[in-house]
Amino acid sequence: MEKKLLSLLPEFQLIHDVKLRDKTLACWLDALRLGGWEVEDLDVIPFTLLIPDCKVSFRTHVQAVTQTAIVSAEVLQKHYSGHYKLSMDLIVSGGLLHDIGKLLEYRKEGGKFIKSNNGKLLRHPFSGANLAAQHQLPDEIIHIIAVHAKEGDGGYRTPEAVIVHHADFMNFEPLKG
Repeated sequence: MEKKLLSLLPEFQLIHDVKLRDKTLACWLDALRLGGWEVEDLDVIPFTLLIPDCKVSFRTHVQAVTQTAIVSAEVLQKHYSGHYKLSMDLIVSGGLLHDIGKLLEYRKEGGKFIKSNNGKLLRHPFSGANLAAQHQLPDEIIHIIAVHAKEGDGGYRTPEAVIVHHADFMNFEPLKG
C-alpha cells in the first residue's frame, strides 16, 4: 500500500526532513486503514460532500492544494523573506494532511459517499488533527490541519497555516459554482 500511495502522491518526496516525511506517510496509511479505504479509492472519493455529485477526487484536491501552497509560499518567500520565514516541509506536510480527517469523515454506502458516524460527530479538522497527534507529528502540522477550515476562522494561524488555508479555499470556491 505504501508504494502505491507514494506513486500517487509524489509530493511526499518534497518533504526533506525524513522523520517528518515518515510520520506524514504513516498518518496517511493509518487514515486509509481506519477509514476502510484502498489507495485506489483516492481517485474515486469526492474531495467534498458539499458539492452535489462532485467529480473532483480526494487525491486531485490534496495534490492541487499542496502544489498551490508550495508555489504560493515560493512567491511569498521571494517578496517577504525579510518579514517572516516559511518552512516548506511544514507547508508540504500540512498540504498533504490538511484533509486527512475526511478519510474518517466519509464512507461509501450503496454506491454513494456519505458522512460516517465519525463524520457526523467530528468534522475533518478535528479528526485529522487528532490522527496527526497520534502519529506524533509536530504541533505546527496539527495546527495547520486544525485551522485550515472554518473552525480556524477568528483565531491565530501561523504563516504556513494561512498559506494552506488559502490554497484550500482557492481550490474549493471556484468549484462551488
